[in-house]
Amino acid sequence: MTTALEARNQLGAGPLSERFDEALVYAARHHRQQLRKGSRVPYMSHLMSVSALAMEHGGSEHQAIAALLHDAVEDAPKGQGPAVLSDIRGRFGPAVAEIVLACSDGLNEEGQRKGTWAERKVPYVAGLYDPAKKSDEAILVTAADKIHNGSRIAADLREFGPAFWSTFNACEHELLWYYTSVERAVTERLPDSSIAGALHRAVDNLVAAAHADRPSISRELPTCGCRDSAPSA
Repeated sequence: MTTALEARNQLGAGPLSERFDEALVYAARHHRQQLRKGSRVPYMSHLMSVSALAMEHGGSEHQAIAALLHDAVEDAPKGQGPAVLSDIRGRFGPAVAEIVLACSDGLNEEGQRKGTWAERKVPYVAGLYDPAKKSDEAILVTAADKIHNGSRIAADLREFGPAFWSTFNACEHELLWYYTSVERAVTERLPDSSIAGALHRAVDNLVAAAHADRPSISRELPTCGCRDSAPSA
C-alpha cells in the first residue's frame, strides 16, 4: 500500500517546458503597468504567487500557465477580451484557455466582461459547483487565486486597519461573503485536497483579521447598502 509520503514523490508537474517561459513573458507584457490595489506593488507579484501555489499543490504545467494568465482576459482593454482569449488559445492551447475562461467572471461566450461587481460574482460562485462550467483543474487555480488575494487582504487589514476596505469596489460584508462562498464551493469540488485545506486556512485568517465570525457571514450576497458609499473602480 502506498503511503502519503510515497505519494508525495509523484506530486507536481515535473520540470517545466519553454511554454511556461513564454507564458511568463506573455503575462508580463499584459500586466507590466498594473499595480496591486492601493500600492506600488507590481501586479505580476500576484500572478507569480498564484502560479507558484498551483504548482505547489500538484498542479500541471497547463494549470501553472493558466494561473499566470488567469486575469489577462478580465483585465484586457475594453473590447479586447475576446482577442486576448483567442490569442491565449492559439499560443498555449485549449486546455489553458478553458481554465482562464473559467477563472474569469462576468465574461460572455465571446469573452467580453460585463456587469456590476455583484452581477459578476453571484453567477461566478454558482458556476463553481458545476463541473460542466468549471473543471476541477480550473477550481484548483481559482483556489490558488483566492488563497493569495485573501492572505494579502488579511495582512493589509492587520497593518492598515478597517480603512483598507475602501480600496475595493465592494464592501467588507460582500467580500467576506465572496471568500467564504468560494471556499465552500472549492471544499465541495476538491474535498480533502491540500488546496482546499490551504484555502480554508486563508479564509479563516481573513475572517479573523476582519474581526468577524463565520456564523455571522451571510450565505447569500448581503444587501447592506455599503456599496452606495464604496468607490466605483
